[in-house]
Formats: sequence, structure tokens, C-alpha cells
Amino acid sequence: MIQYNANYSRSVLFQFLMLSVVLGFLLLLNHEFLLDFYFKNQATNTGYIVNGSILVLFLIGIFRVISLLLRYSREENALARFIKNMQNEESLPTERINKNRLIYNRYISVLEISKHNVAVNHSALASTLVATESTRLSLPRFISNILILTGVFGTIISLSIALVGASDIIDSADGISGMSIVIHGMSTALSTTATAIVCYLFFGYFYMKLTDVQTELLSGIEQATTLYIMPRFTYQTDSMLHEVGNLVKALHEAAGVMASTQVDFAEAGRNLSALTGSNAESLMRLSADIEEIKSLLRDGFRLSSN
Repeated sequence: MIQYNANYSRSVLFQFLMLSVVLGFLLLLNHEFLLDFYFKNQATNTGYIVNGSILVLFLIGIFRVISLLLRYSREENALARFIKNMQNEESLPTERINKNRLIYNRYISVLEISKHNVAVNHSALASTLVATESTRLSLPRFISNILILTGVFGTIISLSIALVGASDIIDSADGISGMSIVIHGMSTALSTTATAIVCYLFFGYFYMKLTDVQTELLSGIEQATTLYIMPRFTYQTDSMLHEVGNLVKALHEAAGVMASTQVDFAEAGRNLSALTGSNAESLMRLSADIEEIKSLLRDGFRLSSN
């Protein structure tokens, strides 16, 4: 029995939907504070640029994660249908399965290799599939690695602005304009750091769940290959020895049945021989009786012996 969750990607998508609703509700509750924190009294466009860049990276990564989860959901449905077809002993297990699905390609690959009378290297097929699917996570992995660094980059820029403001305070007489730059720089540093941390936590969690979904799917495909596909097309040394052992056992049983049948035939031959001898004696007695009757008739009617 294959141990894998056929609805894992759907559960992750449901979690994404629920957490998005909760996060949106919290943002709506604190919209006045967020407007003051991110948009009001901004001396430069640094906060807009850095926070906007963080959000753009975040949205690109989320879009990629969702698209991959939807794709793996279709793969899970195809795998579940393939397993059901195999359990129902369908003549064509890939019936009603899209040709682009992973399990379809795995079945066709093993079928083509077996046609050439070549041993199927299951490990090589599994490694190839893992390598191919890992490339699909390149963009989410990259965004997950640099998302927190964008906050650090924004903090560095903001602190640089604050230092410029501090320099103005020292150089100017009143220092009021420089003080506003210092405050703006510190505020921007905090806002970019907060944005990067929140986006990283949200995105990092679903990136981790995406890798779990991929691992679960690939595990299901390899289990299906081991339990259903490989025994159908390949013969290993151990399996062949097992088949030979079963054949020898069946031949031994057949030899025993033949010996028993031979004994029965011998007994039937003896019975037939005895029956034949009994019939011969009966015929001899009948012949003697007929001759006696003929003799009596000749004597009674005074007939000649001719």
C-alpha cells in the first residue's frame, strides 16, 4: 500500500488562503498606523523604493509558489488515478491521464526501456526526476534567500541617510532640517526591516511547505514505480529465482499427480483384465450349454447329427 497524501498541496493552498485572510484583516485593522508609518512625512523616496522592491519580490515569489502548488495538485490527482487503474487491473493504466503528468512519463519510460530488453535502473530514473523538479524551485529559493537581505540593504541605506542628516546638524546653525533627515532615516530603516521580516516569515513558511509537497509527490511516484510499474516490466535475479522455485514446486506437484494417476490406471488395467477373463469363462459356459441344448433337440426329434 502506497503511503502518501493525495491532497497535500490542496491543504497547503487552504492554509495560504486562511493566513492571507488573517493577515489582510490585521492590516485593515491597523491601516491608520501603517499609513503614518510608511507614507506620511517622508523626506525622501527611499522608503517607497526599498519597501516597494521588497513587496515586488515577495509577490513574484508568492505567484510562483501558488502556480507550483496548483501544478502539484494536478500531479497528485494523476498519480491517484494511476494507482486506482493499477489496482483495478486496467489494461491501460495511463487511461484518462494527461501526457504531461510525471507518472505518465515514468510509465512510458519504463515501458520503452523494457521493450529493448534492458534492465531498468530505478535509481537513475528517480535521480533524474528529483534533479528536474528541483530546478522548478530555483526562483522561490532565490527569493527566500535574498528577501531578508533586502531589508538589511534598506536599513543600511536609511542609516546612511540618517548620517547625512547628522552631518547637516553639525554643519548648520539651527540643525532643524538635518534633524528631520535623521528621523526620516531611522524611520525608513525600521520600516524596511519590518517589511522584510514579515514578508520573509510568510514566504519562508510556504516555500518550506512547497518543498514538502514536492517531496511527498516524488515519494508517491517512486512507491508507485516500485509496487506497480517495475514488477510489470522488469525481472530481477531474485524475482527470477523466486519464479523458478515456484515452477519447480508446481512441477513436483504435477509429478505427484501423474504418479497417482498412473497407479489408478494400473488398477483400472487389472480390473479390466479380470473382467475380460470373467467374460471369457461366461462365453465358454454359454457355448457348452448351447451344444447341450442342440444335442437334446436332436435326441428328442430323432434328428441326424448333420
